[in-house]
Amino acid sequence: MDSVSCNGNGNGKTDKPKALHVAMLPWLAMGHIYPYYETAKILAEKGHFVTFINTPKNIDRLPKPPKSLEPLMKLVRLPLPRVEHLPEGAESTMDVPITKNCFLQKAYEGLEDAVAELLKNSKPDWVLYDFAASWLPAIAKSLNIACAHYNITPAWNICFFYPSKDGRNTNLTHEPTWLPFRTTIRLRPYELMRALADLKDEETGKMPTFDLCKAFSNCDLFFVRSSRELEGEWLDYLAHAYNAPVVPVGLLPPSMQTRDVQEEDDNPDWVQINAWLDSQHPSSVVYIGFGSELKLTQQDLTELAHGIELSGLPFFWALKNLKEGILELPEGFEDRNKERGIVWKTWAPQLKILAHGAIGGCMTHCGAGSVIEKLHFGHVLVTLPYLLDQALYSRVLEEKNVAVEVPRSEQDGSFTSDSVAKTLRFAIVDEEGSTLRQNAKEMGKVFSSEQLHNHYIQDFIAALQNVVVVNEGMEGDYHAGLIVAMSLAKGTSSSSTMGDEVWPLQVWYRKEAEEEVDVTS
Repeated sequence: MDSVSCNGNGNGKTDKPKALHVAMLPWLAMGHIYPYYETAKILAEKGHFVTFINTPKNIDRLPKPPKSLEPLMKLVRLPLPRVEHLPEGAESTMDVPITKNCFLQKAYEGLEDAVAELLKNSKPDWVLYDFAASWLPAIAKSLNIACAHYNITPAWNICFFYPSKDGRNTNLTHEPTWLPFRTTIRLRPYELMRALADLKDEETGKMPTFDLCKAFSNCDLFFVRSSRELEGEWLDYLAHAYNAPVVPVGLLPPSMQTRDVQEEDDNPDWVQINAWLDSQHPSSVVYIGFGSELKLTQQDLTELAHGIELSGLPFFWALKNLKEGILELPEGFEDRNKERGIVWKTWAPQLKILAHGAIGGCMTHCGAGSVIEKLHFGHVLVTLPYLLDQALYSRVLEEKNVAVEVPRSEQDGSFTSDSVAKTLRFAIVDEEGSTLRQNAKEMGKVFSSEQLHNHYIQDFIAALQNVVVVNEGMEGDYHAGLIVAMSLAKGTSSSSTMGDEVWPLQVWYRKEAEEEVDVTS
């Protein structure tokens, strides 16, 4: 391999970092598409061009980019191929029951040729891909395009389920003793049984099978929507387990997102909600929301409603996915609680509500984006997770003493209204929960720090700009040396140092490299 200088022109002079062209392909779930889209807007704000790839319906679901960014953002709509058993018009996980995700995966894989042609014609510097696109690195390498896996879930999610490339298995219902640090997180037996039942299509018996090891192992850089303040030890282990150049990009908190604040302020729904919140005591209201895709059972909805009522706390319950005639609140629930609570059945301006001083805590399913938004405002969390990644998030937050999970049966996951009420009161008003509330406020300082997360974004962009992919000059023979600017390795930001260790940017080399790359010239 030729010797390559880092971000230089070969004669010892340092060039100004160039503007990049970055292509992005998230998985077909809005919980993945939104973080990718926010990242795309941040890149465009910094002067880089982004080609954002997804399906027509999913792109139409996104808010339009600010006019100032339109010249730097190309939204490419690729129609999904027709797949048997996939409902007509389904383009996202929100369009299908979870049992049909295997067919959504097949349709996503059917985009391979269209994506390859797009990359061949547009020639981006980088392509950022999601966990489900394990087929994309091979395409990128054939075109001499650098590729990065961008994972929008925390590192612990990857490490726990896929601990290393050597195939070591663990009992997921036990604490992971194979880690070099101690953690008490584990899954409950009912969570594993539910996951297997939920993912299997009854008609065909098929389940989604993503080649995650391939997706994680074949990238030039491994980006994670996370921070060392949240999970430094997990990020370290991830880099070790996959021998990968792991770079946290920060949490993309609401303070970094581009929004039309004036339009939100003028929204009639917000005007009504704000007036009600203004009438409540400070830090007294519990905000309850379980995302747009979670489908509660009637039993869970009933117990939850009775528990909220039994707690006696003021509440705002965002229940957009309540299907009238299919699921129903307990008879008379809204009338009995109209003086102290609101059940909101349409879209709710969540960030505006969370920022209001009347909110004293939140009840959540522990979706990654939802947790970030709530902890951004320093709110203590009462958790009721349903999916496996949500369960892990809940257990980690309990370990960090900023959340408390509603007790459930280890066998079937059922819970009672009494357990809901007691957990809510413990977290929001009881003296015993005061430490929990204080810890959440302290963590909120990390989640909301614009300075901290701007440093992470700087490191993220610097990694893209300063990593040089070196072609050996042989057609189709892609041997890449990865060089990260040594100036960054001296801890130029508060986010990149941990004691005397350099982080997150280090010098990494692909295994294919036959000679050491000189990064000192």
